This record gives sequence, structure tokens and C-alpha cells, in this order.
Amino acid sequence: MALFISIEGGEGSGKSTLGEHLAQRMRENHIDLVHTFEPGDTQLGTELRRLLFQAQQAGYETVSPWTETFLFLADRSHHVETVIRPALARGAVVLCDRFIDSTIAYQAYGRRLPLDKIREMNQQATDGLLPNITLFLDVAVQDGLRRAHPEEQDRIGRETIDFHARVLEGYKRQAMAEPERIKTIDAAQPIETVVQESWSLIAPRLVRQGYALS
Repeated sequence: MALFISIEGGEGSGKSTLGEHLAQRMRENHIDLVHTFEPGDTQLGTELRRLLFQAQQAGYETVSPWTETFLFLADRSHHVETVIRPALARGAVVLCDRFIDSTIAYQAYGRRLPLDKIREMNQQATDGLLPNITLFLDVAVQDGLRRAHPEEQDRIGRETIDFHARVLEGYKRQAMAEPERIKTIDAAQPIETVVQESWSLIAPRLVRQGYALS
């Protein structure tokens, strides 16, 4: 009865909010759920997240695009080994805020690192694990950045408009390349509509996994 769902999108797209709503619905339906996120939802990941997002503020040297990538992938490898695969092995539903598509969007498109190399490294970090379905929340860059709280943004969130435009383009290209897995949702809609559209995509898969939904 295992099912792996990821939520993707740029800054201010509403990933965390959607995740909380979907998780609540699943719990109301007594689904064995592991609701997790990247980077940082492990003990090791917490430290890696600090290095990724706070090191520059703490006076450390600048983190290069490749160093940033390796840190994200180290977090993902550990996350898959210690959280995601064990949950799937016992038949749970895993709902993850960000996964492999983030690295392609942010590091390959945003940072302009080689796309094929990033894909290969994702493959190695996850041993080929893919979500069964990915919900891509599509929102215009400037609208998303307006939604995000500037005082809460990390150093990636504070990147240029051009950087975030490349990230969004990366997500859109992935969605076009993998329409069976990646489902695009207009995140400019009211959150109630976004949640309902997302649930309508997930619910049939839950039913096929044997869950009786109310």
C-alpha cells in the first residue's frame, strides 16, 4: 500500500501549506503517513540545512554552486536511506516537500550546472527512487516572492529575479517531459482550490492502494 508523493515549486508557491492540508486529510482517513521535507528532516539533515542556508550569515566563506549541490544530495541520500525507503517498505504513504526535481530546477537551471550531471547525481543519491506522483505548484515568480516573507527567506530565496525565473522554467520543462508523474497545478488560485485539485489527483491512487476514503 506504499505511495510516494512529492510537492514541488518555487519560492512562495505554497508547498508547505498544501502539504499540511493534504497530511490532515490523510490522517482523517486513517492513512499511515510519513510527512517529511528536504532539506533537513533528519538529525544529519538539520546540520546540513544550517550549513546550506545560514553559513554565510554566520561569517563563513561563500558556498559554491557545486558545494551547495553536494550538500543537498548528501541530505537526500541520508533522507532516502533513513526515512523514505523504510516508510515505503512498511507500506506507508510518504508525502515529501521537495525531492529530486528541486535539485534539477535550482541547481541545473538556477545555478546553470550541467543538467545531465545533476540527473546522474540525483540517480546515485536516491538509488533510482522516484515519487509515484509529483504536484508542481506553478506560480509567477514575482507573485511567489511577494507571498514569501523577506525576513524568513534563506540565501536561495534572496537570489535574483532572473535566478528564480530560471528555476521556474526548469520546473516547467520537467513537467512537460514527465506529464504522467508531474502534475501542474495553478498555485495562483485560492488555497482551497489548490488543495481540492491536488486531492483529486491523489485520492484515486490512494483508493487503488486499498484505502477507503471518506
